[in-house]
Amino acid sequence: MLLERIYDEDLAQAGYFIGCQRKGEAVVVDARRDIDVYLEMAKANGMKIVAVTETHIHADYLSGTRELAATTGADIYVSGEGGTDWQYGFDAARLNDGDAVSIGNITVQAVHTPGHTPEHLSFLVTDGAFSDQPGYLLSGDFVFAGDLGRPDLLDEAAGGIDTRFEGAKQLFASLRTKFLTLPDHVQVYPGHGSGSACGKALGAIPSTTVGYERLYSWWGKYLEANDEQGFIDELLDGQPDAHAYFGRMKRQNRLAPAVMGDRAPLPELDNQTIAADLAADKVTFVDTRPNTQVHEGTVPGALNIPAGNKAASFGAWAYDPETDDRPLVLLAPDQDAARTMWDHLVRVGIDNVAGYTTNLDGLPTAVPTLIQPEELEGFDADLVLDVRNRTEHTAGHIPGSDQLSAGRMLWNLDKLPFDGTIVTYCQSGVRNSVAASALRRAGYNVVELDGSYAAWENFQATRQTAAIR
Repeated sequence: MLLERIYDEDLAQAGYFIGCQRKGEAVVVDARRDIDVYLEMAKANGMKIVAVTETHIHADYLSGTRELAATTGADIYVSGEGGTDWQYGFDAARLNDGDAVSIGNITVQAVHTPGHTPEHLSFLVTDGAFSDQPGYLLSGDFVFAGDLGRPDLLDEAAGGIDTRFEGAKQLFASLRTKFLTLPDHVQVYPGHGSGSACGKALGAIPSTTVGYERLYSWWGKYLEANDEQGFIDELLDGQPDAHAYFGRMKRQNRLAPAVMGDRAPLPELDNQTIAADLAADKVTFVDTRPNTQVHEGTVPGALNIPAGNKAASFGAWAYDPETDDRPLVLLAPDQDAARTMWDHLVRVGIDNVAGYTTNLDGLPTAVPTLIQPEELEGFDADLVLDVRNRTEHTAGHIPGSDQLSAGRMLWNLDKLPFDGTIVTYCQSGVRNSVAASALRRAGYNVVELDGSYAAWENFQATRQTAAIR
């Protein structure tokens, strides 16, 4: 048996490629939409992908299940659990608790583990060439290394009302009746790692075991004591902000994520044409450089979505394809870099990219307005806005500031003064630049705190030291 973890650092998301080396067939679990990595893995191992499945209706990325199936001809399997409100809206075979998909000697068995979502499945994997008992569990967003999938996302991002309490009870029951009934040696492969917003304390290690989690996880003591209420209280306390784009992902993943098919290489666009389109407000310009370079000058109204390991996350914060249908124009050093950026964006359903340019020559430019920490105290701001998570704000913030995380901002513009001046900050300035650019694009007057909270803290410490002397 071949079992490979395909990890996306951007969204801290793990998918899995399970192959039968004897039969040359494979099944992919929780695929993303830029599918070349799965096709290359199949080719390298002389395998054909014959089945694709997923653990649940995802909230943090747009599923590549349909994309991969359309390219390979593989059969699609999705959860049939959770009741009528949680049924997928596209053609696929349904898996219920105990159902299995077999490839050669390998069996992938569905286990209904509700809590994170009502329809959630985990997959027990048995390598029949080695044993007749399962040795691996793909736990999706049920059990992570050191944590559990949060049950409050439906409330936070998908319009649910108090579903978190029922979800927490379901998680407790799933742990007791499904997870903890497995042998301690079973290896657990979660759907996310550290950095995901699907839990509050996810570990960075790629796998764990049933026995290790039973003994050392924060929730183990509550299961051992059968303390459901204590479990619920600790589970729900301190969960991070859920990004608002999660609601769009839930809807699209349930109904049917669009199949892109072959994507032609992005064209390099002429800057004169881009300038005309910008003047006519026909395109949305994306500056993919670091915030320090953007602060030296960028296109007015450009979104700052830095290229790199968080491009999908930042893109989903700053651009909502449900309300902005203007195609994106990317600033990128070359076509390969533009394609990589596009790959990240399609993971969150941002597909409409017209092309790229390698420079700003001939384009209108402006320098984003910044304020230094020492100037803030006397600055006439209508609002000082902390765009970090609420847990970060609670741990320490600029006095008098309000909190609205960058991942929720575009969906809560009614909470911000449109005619006033907003000073924004995050921890170091990266998230702040993304958030500020999105607000400027929406017409708000924004001033960024240079160096953000870290610089403000340093200024306060320096001032206190000077006062003591």
